[in-house]
Amino acid sequence: MKFWGMAGAVALVTAIAGGGAQAAYPERPIRLVVPFGAGGITDIVARQVGKGMGDALGQGIVVENRPGAGGVIAAQLAATALADGYTIFMGTVGTQVVNPLIYSKLAYDADKFVPVGMVSGSPYLLAVRAGVPAASFGEFVAYAKAHPSKLNFGSAGNASSPHLGLELLKLTAGVDIMHVPFKSGSEAVNAAIGGQVDVVMDASPVIMPHAVSGKLRALAVAADRRLPSAPDVPAASEVGDAALQISSWNAFFVPAGTPPEVMEKLNAALQKTLSSPELRERLASQGTQLYDGTPAEYQRFISGEKAKWAEIVKRANIKMD
Repeated sequence: MKFWGMAGAVALVTAIAGGGAQAAYPERPIRLVVPFGAGGITDIVARQVGKGMGDALGQGIVVENRPGAGGVIAAQLAATALADGYTIFMGTVGTQVVNPLIYSKLAYDADKFVPVGMVSGSPYLLAVRAGVPAASFGEFVAYAKAHPSKLNFGSAGNASSPHLGLELLKLTAGVDIMHVPFKSGSEAVNAAIGGQVDVVMDASPVIMPHAVSGKLRALAVAADRRLPSAPDVPAASEVGDAALQISSWNAFFVPAGTPPEVMEKLNAALQKTLSSPELRERLASQGTQLYDGTPAEYQRFISGEKAKWAEIVKRANIKMD
């Protein structure tokens, strides 16, 4: 699946004559607000793509990590920034789709952001601790059905992407697995390694080192194709659960009202960066795919994501307030 940089849909205006303030954009460094801490896959992508965009724009892009509250802290900060192109927000499936579904009162309006373009996605891997008697996805499902509520699943917290992945798995595979929330994805993975939980789901860079060492057993990629970073792990479509698809996708956004000519420059810089074969290969080796594509593909993707997670949130009765 490829996705489209949204600035292509923005009606462009005639460039300001005479070299006004907007014509000189950008005149100073740009901040890129990331809703997770340093070192995670979202932060890694933000820094590498941000550097490429900064090089294309002739100005530095400085990453500002604002983790916490499922992305609410970062999203609220970015939503209140001036609409001048000097604040970019790295929105995620959580901030743009899930949070509006699970919070009755949200400190920001996800619809008040304008997308510069899709950036990347990291399909999740389903894994079990070494002691679970299942060498394949099929054996895992059969064992879970034969022992309802016996297996438990560690996640990065209630309503986190791994938690939603569990709820999706329960619906698509018809299994009954208990949820155990932790404060972070790394804590959940460590709990699986230590034997405190049976099942985890996270991005390839998080799961695969432990799968290679034998501490975890990767059973499936929650996507329609295998990952270069995990070539021996079958895709969900290969193991009979094609509907099991979850990715920690992200996109760059700016506050609504950002001038169209600024959007055009940001999108041009983003698309130039995303087209880099070196960057694509480097991130692919870490389990991350870079995106581009047509307007119709983008609209289908976003509509599908909203419909899918709305149904899962409703059926799982997930609410945060």
